[in-house]
Amino acid sequence: MKLAPILRACVFGLGLGAAALPAATAGSADAAEQAVRERINASVQQIDPGLQVGEVVKTPIPGMREAVVNGQVFYFSEDGRYMLQGELVDLQQRVSLTEQRRAGLRAAVLSGVSRQQLLIYPATGKPKHVVTVVTDIDCPYCRRLHQHMQEMNARGIEVRYLLLPRAGIQSDSYRKAVNVWCADKPLEAMTAAKQGKAVPDRQCENPVRQHMVLAERLGVNATPTIITQSGAVIAGYLAPDQLLARLAELER
Repeated sequence: MKLAPILRACVFGLGLGAAALPAATAGSADAAEQAVRERINASVQQIDPGLQVGEVVKTPIPGMREAVVNGQVFYFSEDGRYMLQGELVDLQQRVSLTEQRRAGLRAAVLSGVSRQQLLIYPATGKPKHVVTVVTDIDCPYCRRLHQHMQEMNARGIEVRYLLLPRAGIQSDSYRKAVNVWCADKPLEAMTAAKQGKAVPDRQCENPVRQHMVLAERLGVNATPTIITQSGAVIAGYLAPDQLLARLAELER
């Protein structure tokens, strides 16, 4: 069940009903902020009790709060009645405050993924950059990116793969992902699969479904998607030198 369509439907179709909730009583700033959070949470719970409201913080706009709901960023009025979904942009700094927040959330998600759960192509020598690439074995630009793996590694880029068979768990792409993971030499098997070669069918305990869930938590549904350690996103294919320049720009 997708979160954003649910919230949009409720905002534009049904309306949020938290305006009837009592306002925060006078007291400490902490108590007032807790009351705001409770009103926002009550509105979200009316939509779906399964939705989880995380951190709620002030924004540069008076009366508006940023809330993380099931890993996605939304904006609410203090009374919990109105919600906005979209980009909050600082026009003076020319930056998206929303994307900065999303990047932090992505970085937090990836920091909780162990190396044993990923396919990792290490950099030659000490890594200059570490990227997580959401990939599909049958995606043409994913294959093109993989052709440069040795070049990327030689330039100091460590590549960590998250497997996202976009056709779903009943697809050939999913079967290929499992076969690669379960191969005796998964990195070599991945290279063969990316070249269109057949990888023997294998079954084992594997994290491919978990990778698909992680991709959704990261807000990624396209491949290849490159994510830096800071959570910044580089969408699509870049040649090694272009990628290195982009990483240097993002992480300076």
